Amino acid sequence: MTVAQNLTQSDSNSISPIPILQAIDLQLDYINDLDSTRHTAVKSLSLDVHRGEFLCVVGPSGCGKSSLISAIAGFLKPVSGKLLMNGQTITKPGMDRGVVFQEYALWPWLRVIDNVAFGLKMKGVGKAERHAVARQHLKMTNLSDAEQKYPHELSGGMKQRVAVARTLANSPDIMLMDEPFAAIDAQTRLNLQEELIRIWSTQSVTVVFVTHSVEEAVFLADRVVVLSSGPGRVISDLAVPISRDNRKWSDINNNLDFLRIKEKIYGLIRQTSKVE
Repeated sequence: MTVAQNLTQSDSNSISPIPILQAIDLQLDYINDLDSTRHTAVKSLSLDVHRGEFLCVVGPSGCGKSSLISAIAGFLKPVSGKLLMNGQTITKPGMDRGVVFQEYALWPWLRVIDNVAFGLKMKGVGKAERHAVARQHLKMTNLSDAEQKYPHELSGGMKQRVAVARTLANSPDIMLMDEPFAAIDAQTRLNLQEELIRIWSTQSVTVVFVTHSVEEAVFLADRVVVLSSGPGRVISDLAVPISRDNRKWSDINNNLDFLRIKEKIYGLIRQTSKVE
């Protein structure tokens, strides 16, 4: 089966009770670049992520959200505890985990279509097939008209859609998103959030999404995990009881469930910020 055929045969999202990702009593440290001191980002953090779900992670500044994403991606080695993907210890980056960063991270010398197809090229997929797959994902992200452009010709929102298309073109089991919309203007950010839900709903991919925005987390997620002040640990794990059919910004601000869970999370973050 070719990559293109596999793309068209993907199943719709359904959340499996079996975790695809497990963090068990995890501790992550990082080195401060300014003074070379070691700091603990997360400690005693345990978390399950289930196949097919959209999980958002929120918490106060410095709670270790980005460090957690880096560790799942394989860029940061745990000090202690376990980090498992499909039951196997994560030791390095892998194609089963795709990352979308805040900074877009596109190759400026490559056209959009070649940026999206880059991972497939690294896998040895032929040009015709990888371009066919890239075009399907550009169509999915409403970027078909931009395939021959270079990154400097795109708006911030378009660049981030290219980054999403590039990640999905590699068919990862998990898409890791670290504040991907933080640098984008407010209206474009709302549009991209709705687009992301639409795209995710058609793909058999699990999403772990880190954000400072409580509203964004509740709008996007099946489940929101709240971390304490640093070193971060899980202080709450909340299901979002809002139908996917109602995930439109024009409707959701009047949804009582949305308002209740948003205020609950704000309260948890305020409480941990004061206590710790």
